[in-house]
Amino acid sequence: MSTRDSTVKPVEDGMHTITPHLVCAGAADAIAFYERAFGAVEVMRLPAPGGKLAHAEVRIGDSILMLMDEFPDWDASGPAALGGTSVTLHLSLPDVDSAFERAVAAGAIARMAPADMFWGDRYGVVEDPFGHRWSMATHIRDVSPEEMAAAMQQGSH
Repeated sequence: MSTRDSTVKPVEDGMHTITPHLVCAGAADAIAFYERAFGAVEVMRLPAPGGKLAHAEVRIGDSILMLMDEFPDWDASGPAALGGTSVTLHLSLPDVDSAFERAVAAGAIARMAPADMFWGDRYGVVEDPFGHRWSMATHIRDVSPEEMAAAMQQGSH
């Protein structure tokens, strides 16, 4: 067990309790895509010998997204190599319609165009060129848990 320096914060400034860490076939290309599609700002990158990225970080809004290239020897494979993904990253945005259009214009695949949903969000889904799914939403009205449950039973969207 290592000894932590008591002057070092155990959770770094700017980090959250949960931070997504994506494996991408072409992490440098993913950084460029996330900049165009989501307004990401590159924080850092750590190249491995041979030029692949062992680690990189971008900031989208108030959150950090970590990413790396595929390294099969490290058991790190992206969605395409695994046959798809079961994970969706969620973006909360002030204008989901323009964000959706920007992502699609940057090369994302539109999976679900933004629409008003029964839970109170205007919500849409895209898939990035690396196989990662991104839902995005703007909260447009407050809905009680009871209203959500009733709408779910009616099969509303």
